[in-house]
Amino acid sequence: MKQIGDILDKKYDDKKVTLRGWIYRKRDQKQLIFLILRDSTDTIQAVVKKDSKAWEAAQRATIESSVIVEGILKEDKRAPTGYELQVSKLDIIGLAEIFPITRDKSTEFLMDVRHLWLRSREMAAALRIRSEVFKAIHDFFQSSGYVEFQSPSLTASKCEGGSEVFEVKYFGQKAYLTQSWQLYAEAGIFALEKIYCIAPSFRAEKSFTSRHLTEFWQAEAETAWQSFDEMLKQIEELMSFIAQKIAKTCKKELKLLGKDPDELLKIIPPFPRVKYSDAIKKLQKKGLKVKYGDDIGTPEEKALADMYDKPVLVTHYPKKIKSFYMKEDPKDSKQVLACDVMCKGVGETVGGSEREEDIKKLKARLKEAGEKIKEYEWYLDTRRYGSVPHCGFGVGTERLIRWLTGIQHVRDTIPFPRTPSRLKP
Repeated sequence: MKQIGDILDKKYDDKKVTLRGWIYRKRDQKQLIFLILRDSTDTIQAVVKKDSKAWEAAQRATIESSVIVEGILKEDKRAPTGYELQVSKLDIIGLAEIFPITRDKSTEFLMDVRHLWLRSREMAAALRIRSEVFKAIHDFFQSSGYVEFQSPSLTASKCEGGSEVFEVKYFGQKAYLTQSWQLYAEAGIFALEKIYCIAPSFRAEKSFTSRHLTEFWQAEAETAWQSFDEMLKQIEELMSFIAQKIAKTCKKELKLLGKDPDELLKIIPPFPRVKYSDAIKKLQKKGLKVKYGDDIGTPEEKALADMYDKPVLVTHYPKKIKSFYMKEDPKDSKQVLACDVMCKGVGETVGGSEREEDIKKLKARLKEAGEKIKEYEWYLDTRRYGSVPHCGFGVGTERLIRWLTGIQHVRDTIPFPRTPSRLKP
């Protein structure tokens, strides 16, 4: 039993083959029935003649019926994938009811039938690329001596902001779905030094933009003895590594989604860098109403990213708009050594920082944020017992995939997206 991708790649011209898959398209004529058969690897045109033993089964077969077909493979440049299968035998394994996805392809309808829309070629291509992105992340870190490290999804303390957490009941206590592994990762580096993880994160943001999900996946890394500049270089290397890998392993999928693989081959370090203060000036010159001290929003991020051919690293943010654990800039106590990476068409895709080592400064920042110090005593222990300089960053994988592929919305980079208005299917 062969898969479609195998026979197309190896050119089984004039050979008898047996394939199994689903009927993707069907067109009836008086003497011929044309079927487009799909499996997880590709599609192929199959033709059934009226005098064939497969004719009756081909007449009964419906869109999305699962079938096993047998026939002679013939090269045919007119066929969608360059080959046509002349069917001699067709067995219907699962006769499908009338498939509901026809002319109505509105966003809401396709979200309602997401479990069926996954079968579309576009979604299949996106999910195959997603798998390769995850593999590339693992390859990058493991080849650099990193240890995969897991942290809990249920936490007792918050990490990225009190208004953005999902609170859950936990045996009479308050618990939260994790926003990031970071606080736990900072504990892990004192044992393993170089760690990474790919795991889901949860943000209770009522954001209805093309780049927000309430449940998303992050690739995060935390590294002992790492300086801020070393972290910036590592982010560049990771993004370039992934882009090169996807350009080479997913050419067919990228082209199907309308993305030129050669564009990704150009993503090579160094990337442009700009300090937050200079970024604000650039945006003001473009006519955007933003001032120093403002958090850079989605429109501003996209405008900034569009100024460059490669992702741009925005650094040295005002301390008051960043998280408590980010290290003060030794040259300017009003700034922190933080970085956001803006990608064209998407905006912020990566965020990272050097971590604050001074326990007094951490406590002061927590108090400013209205947090209870006692909830973070375990975290503060990492500063009490042999603290070291260290850095960490997180990559929003759905945003990364969107940037790599040109997909217009992050919901189409994940199998079953979760948004403020979408919990099913």
